[in-house]
Amino acid sequence: MTEAATRRRTPGAPCWVSLMVHGLTTTQEFYAALFGWEFQPGPQQLGPYVRAMLDGKEIAGIGQLPPDRHLPIAWTPYLATDDADLTAESIRSHGGTVGVGPLDAGAAGRMAIASDPAGAVFGVWQAAAHLGTAVAGSHGTPVWNELMTREASTVGKFYAAVFGYEVEPADPDRLTLRLDGRPVASVRGVGQDLPRDRGAHWMTYFEVADTDESARLLIELGGHVLRPPHATATGRAAAVSDPEGAVFTIVTTPGG
Repeated sequence: MTEAATRRRTPGAPCWVSLMVHGLTTTQEFYAALFGWEFQPGPQQLGPYVRAMLDGKEIAGIGQLPPDRHLPIAWTPYLATDDADLTAESIRSHGGTVGVGPLDAGAAGRMAIASDPAGAVFGVWQAAAHLGTAVAGSHGTPVWNELMTREASTVGKFYAAVFGYEVEPADPDRLTLRLDGRPVASVRGVGQDLPRDRGAHWMTYFEVADTDESARLLIELGGHVLRPPHATATGRAAAVSDPEGAVFTIVTTPGG
């Protein structure tokens, strides 16, 4: 197993992102044009599902919602675990909710969908044949996950208790979650600025070669720029959404 694969399987490490949409074909076309993704069929236990690929390596998953399911369209990060059932029990005992599973995804692994005490949805992944995202640091790959919530410290304690993160205050309203000293995600308390129509949520950051150019292309493809490209501590970023409304951030990091 490579060093990157070992890191992906460290309990608590973000290891995968997925999206459930109504228009699977049109969503594939959008992300293929934006990120250069190709697609292969994935486990079908929960309905039509494809895996996004770059150079033959798995990047993310996209599934299709049943016509009668009107759920928020959102990118969902998955956090690694050695035992999805024990993690589900821990989530419940610390004030979270398990909405789906744990259940087997064929030979790929075992998963659950949960939410933290503030309502932010995330996945839990116990890897078997499928280790998770297989490449990082290039155009079209997930590079970071940040939890947007009303108040950071309380929900930070939840994730520390369930996944064993070391919680480091970055500023009064932001926490860095670390595993073995390595930053793996962050929590930002935004108070009353939390969008009423979304509530607490995880934000996935995707690496792009040029944030400004990708933002222009995204608009041409039917997406929306929610916050124009701007300088951040980690690179030039823009908050955007796809045609179905799934929000994510594109970022060009130094050396990315």
